[in-house]
Amino acid sequence: MDIRKMTARPGGKVKLGRFDPAYTGKFKGKKNAQKKLAIDIQKMFDLQDMLYAYDKYSVLIILQAMDAAGKDSVIKHVMSGLNPQGCKVVSFKEPSANELDHDYLWRCMRSLPERGRIGIFNRSYYEEALVVRVHPEILKAQKIPPELEKKSIWKERFEDINNFEKYLTRNGTVILKFFLNVSKEEQKKRFLSRIDNASKNWKFSHADVKERMLWDRYIEAYEDMLTHTSTGHAPWHIIPADHKWFTRAAVAHTIVSRLKKLKMRYPVVSKRKKEELQKAKRILQRQKG
Repeated sequence: MDIRKMTARPGGKVKLGRFDPAYTGKFKGKKNAQKKLAIDIQKMFDLQDMLYAYDKYSVLIILQAMDAAGKDSVIKHVMSGLNPQGCKVVSFKEPSANELDHDYLWRCMRSLPERGRIGIFNRSYYEEALVVRVHPEILKAQKIPPELEKKSIWKERFEDINNFEKYLTRNGTVILKFFLNVSKEEQKKRFLSRIDNASKNWKFSHADVKERMLWDRYIEAYEDMLTHTSTGHAPWHIIPADHKWFTRAAVAHTIVSRLKKLKMRYPVVSKRKKEELQKAKRILQRQKG
């Protein structure tokens, strides 16, 4: 699988029309992708174990997408093999009154993964340059001083985010950012499925239809965000999302490929510690039962 074909080139201008949401690479069908996914889930489990033991890196996975693109599905299926003790999923909804009394990065900072652990953000601080941009009334409610509400605010937020992510990477956080690229036609199919299938009714909100009417504005905001925040230290991976089986395989492959590049190893114990282990072994062997 060629990750480069699904990566927003740092410094380049992103036009989502150039990325095919229905792309499935060299997979001839769903079964092959599922086999690949199963293999990578096991690899991810092994790498997570080493990540925890090595205790020097942390991993932050960011998922952004239009509604019904499959973020929850990716978390459910791709992360299914991880040890829950070393993984935390955070979903960011509408900010609370307390969160609005702080800067927009504050609530995400509080949820960053510790060393040795994997953190998954289901939406993130990028919403502050997406939904807030599409809905200016949200910005008005953020208690920002009037003189700071200017046309350059989005450019400034991109700069802040890039600096924040550079700071994290310089301190050992590996950032993997995924934009699940679903087509407008596929989104419609999934919305209708949620309405027609009683077991999926709970997933649908009438607000989803209203947001869909703003599709072009969202695409424009996403393209600007992807253009300005895909960097060498934290590039955006634009994952085709019309076929969930490919989306899952592509995300898992990308995570495994990145973790394998880390110079991790299991801790090597000292000579004294080895002697203690052998002493403990002899004691256990002499014990009954």
